[in-house]
Amino acid sequence: MKAMILAAGRGARMRPLTDHTPKPLLNVGNKPLIVWHIEKLKTAGFNSIVINTAWLGDQISKVLGDGSQFGVTIAYSNEQAEGALETAGGIIKALPLLCDDDSDEPFFVVNGDVWSDFSYSMSSPLQSNDLVHLIMVNNPEHNPKGDFALINSRLNDKAEEKLTYSGMGYYHPELFKGLKEGKQPLAPILKKAMQKGKISGEYHQGDWQDVGTPERLKALDELLLNKIKQI
Repeated sequence: MKAMILAAGRGARMRPLTDHTPKPLLNVGNKPLIVWHIEKLKTAGFNSIVINTAWLGDQISKVLGDGSQFGVTIAYSNEQAEGALETAGGIIKALPLLCDDDSDEPFFVVNGDVWSDFSYSMSSPLQSNDLVHLIMVNNPEHNPKGDFALINSRLNDKAEEKLTYSGMGYYHPELFKGLKEGKQPLAPILKKAMQKGKISGEYHQGDWQDVGTPERLKALDELLLNKIKQI
């Protein structure tokens, strides 16, 4: 199974830190945020990683290289010409790097601007006929109403009590079959699949943080430095 790290966003809420440094390269716990993902994926057994880039993407590829320094292989899906394609658009463009044309092998996707103690796994949780398996978490202050409801391990967008999508999930390439390349969000695609009963999920009650602002970045940095001191 391959993994994809979404790293193409502008990081506007993180300005001015992201005016000259792409968000995935901002340091937390003495190393770039994206390196935490790469090392964790490697530990879980992922040896092939795809990273999409746009804003200041050349810096990301220069720092990470081909991945050999981390013991993995990194391929890049460059969106600079299009100007960041949003989540679904980014995944669609990267599909040739994630799977063969006739492949039915799922892949794991993680947002580059989140941090969690969730254990990545090479074992796909997708059941027969399912197209997506999302990791859900408690609603943070900036998303109090949540995204989707999780009932008996199935996801829907109709129930009132909802959880927040963590930015981590397993995807079957069939979900994106027939969709045109170009800028497009993921949520509408997920909702259509939910209406067909094609999406499962699980509730992660451990640590999870969306590193979307300088304040959240600082809080995560302090958390990780404290963890390092305790080792």
